[in-house]
Amino acid sequence: MKKVASLRYGVIFKKAFCDPEIFTAFVRDIAGVDIEIDMVETEKEFDSPVGYVKSRFDLFAQDQKNRLVVDVQHERYSDHYDRFMHYHMAAVLEQVKNAYDYTPPMSVFTIVVLTSGDKHKKDIAVTDFDPRDREGNALGEINHKVMYLCPKYVNDETPEPFRSWLLAIRDTLDEEVDETVYQKPEIRKIFDHIEKDSVSPAERAEMFDEHGHEKLQEEKFAEGIAEGERRKALETALSMLQEGLDAALITKVTGLTPEDIQALT
Repeated sequence: MKKVASLRYGVIFKKAFCDPEIFTAFVRDIAGVDIEIDMVETEKEFDSPVGYVKSRFDLFAQDQKNRLVVDVQHERYSDHYDRFMHYHMAAVLEQVKNAYDYTPPMSVFTIVVLTSGDKHKKDIAVTDFDPRDREGNALGEINHKVMYLCPKYVNDETPEPFRSWLLAIRDTLDEEVDETVYQKPEIRKIFDHIEKDSVSPAERAEMFDEHGHEKLQEEKFAEGIAEGERRKALETALSMLQEGLDAALITKVTGLTPEDIQALT
């Protein structure tokens, strides 16, 4: 068994996947496209914002020969579907320079890895922009694609080669992996990159900051749920009061305090 840093942390994910060999193999297996690159940019931003928000790409690579743009995003937000769709469209629209030609010269593939999971609990989800006819046949006009991967939900029915990559990412989350079960050399190289002893003090500090931010986000999410439940309880209590029901009964049913009920009268 090998001790590794968890790929749940953005700093560790970027440390591993900014390796061009790993990035190229990952894109080939997940998006089904072969790319030729010399480097992978991290924290990529366009010089001029597209729209009102300046997008920042965790991992970004352009293959000029094959005319492809691939960005890999890693972090879960409450609005991650809309957020990463915006990033994806920014990478598409940034290429269109005038109104005489709306066809971007490069296809854009966005791969989103959600190590914390997702409310839909799906291992793979894809937004495919190519128009389809009534029989569901693709017209082959638009090649852009957004792919959402949730390692937490990988299962026996997850197809290869997705399954190997998702399992590898998931296995790092408890900071220990059995590298002998993985045949892909690129996956084994990931484990070498993120071996615990190779994590620098600066990277550890960033992991600590990410952990604190993650806890804060979880607390805000929990507070939002609690506030929503309280609002529903107050609405129920008000409805019961209007029907003339006893305050003690309303308190028992809703879980509100007598003071909460009194404030509604």
